[in-house]
Amino acid sequence: MQLYNTLSAEERKELIDLAGKQRLTLSFYAYAKIEDPKKFRDNLFMQWNKLDALGRTYVAKEGINAQMSVPAENFEAFRETLEAYEFMRGIRLNVAVEHDDHSFLKLTIKVRDKIVADGLNDETFDVTNIGVHLKAKEFNEILEDPNTIVVDFRNHYESEIGHFKGAITPDVETFRKSLPIINEQLKDFKEDKNLVMYCTGGIRCEKASAYFKHQGFKKVFQLEGGIINYAKQIKEENLESKFIGKNFVFDHRLGERITDDILSQCHQCGKPCDNHTNCLNDGCHLLFIQCDECKEAMQNCCSTECLEITQLPLAEQVKLRSGKQVGNKVFRKGKSEKLKFKHSGELSDHSLATANILNNIRQKIKIKKVLLGKVEHYYVKAQVGLFMIENQELNIGDTILISGPTTGNQELVLQKMLVNGIENSSATIGDKVTFEVPFRVRLSDKLFKISNNPI
Repeated sequence: MQLYNTLSAEERKELIDLAGKQRLTLSFYAYAKIEDPKKFRDNLFMQWNKLDALGRTYVAKEGINAQMSVPAENFEAFRETLEAYEFMRGIRLNVAVEHDDHSFLKLTIKVRDKIVADGLNDETFDVTNIGVHLKAKEFNEILEDPNTIVVDFRNHYESEIGHFKGAITPDVETFRKSLPIINEQLKDFKEDKNLVMYCTGGIRCEKASAYFKHQGFKKVFQLEGGIINYAKQIKEENLESKFIGKNFVFDHRLGERITDDILSQCHQCGKPCDNHTNCLNDGCHLLFIQCDECKEAMQNCCSTECLEITQLPLAEQVKLRSGKQVGNKVFRKGKSEKLKFKHSGELSDHSLATANILNNIRQKIKIKKVLLGKVEHYYVKAQVGLFMIENQELNIGDTILISGPTTGNQELVLQKMLVNGIENSSATIGDKVTFEVPFRVRLSDKLFKISNNPI
């Protein structure tokens, strides 16, 4: 029985493109008593694997915490797999405001001691005695109250690119570090102030609100569903966004834009920028903010040292990082003396620039690439290619992409074609198609149909 991934990220990307179907990025969590997390984990894997659900999920005796990518057509079936368990009936699924078909490229479900590493001893306080949940409109209203203190329970690299106006943004790398810091910082306001907290999807606040009530805070509130749900509600209800900038997310996208304010700078040159990059050097993987110009000049690296390392033979790179403890490399790091324009701790609400959505190559267009078939032959003198259609339809007027290791990526609009030797305007699975190609194609090349869809 297969309870693990068998495909590489590249193979999974190709299958997703081949399917040509919209996928939804979503997250959810639930605190509950799970007697056998391993059995629960295996059952979920079998059910989700059948639905082509991908993502990262943690399961523990205290509950479940998941970030997922699910085919839109399987969304209700996916919900049914959750609601088969009593503690997840009616569960809120936080659907992202921006989608990327490649947000997750494998299905990972891990059994952990806790679904969030909070460092707390749950036996010492009532984890069910949580704060008051606030929807977006209520959250906006309480922020206007001068008696309110709002706290960001995310890490420094998250709050740097976006946060609620006037929020306390602890300079921490982990959630567990923020709890004692905030408790000490606000110890004189336990009786009379509104302690209002928020995080990405709500799960950190669920535990933090109970902790702070145990610490003696009388008026504790939390943003229901976190920033993800807030962004959805303000859009649906046409509310003012008190959150400014981007919301950092833990998938391939590394962020989804809530407002067009850019609050942060490229850590290398200081230009207004809020796009995160992971250093290409596998011995570093530093998470940092990098503009497109520096990204090109530094080839996705955080420093000249890392750039030089990536240009070494692979065997030498492996030798250099041998014996180094890197742990969970991708998101743990976010600070380095090499980053001249890094900011954390007390952050400004001042916008440095406005995001130009139309010109931002990372936000502008989502290119849907669907595999249609492959090259069968190329007639050099006539400059005509022969293709076998193996998936979906090909029509006159379609924008197509012919791609291969030597050919590269060549795009053209189909003006005329012969289908099984006869001129036709449409071809389906099993048809052999010939049309003029103003460049040489090879047997290793593949034929794709592409469409440009606004995100």
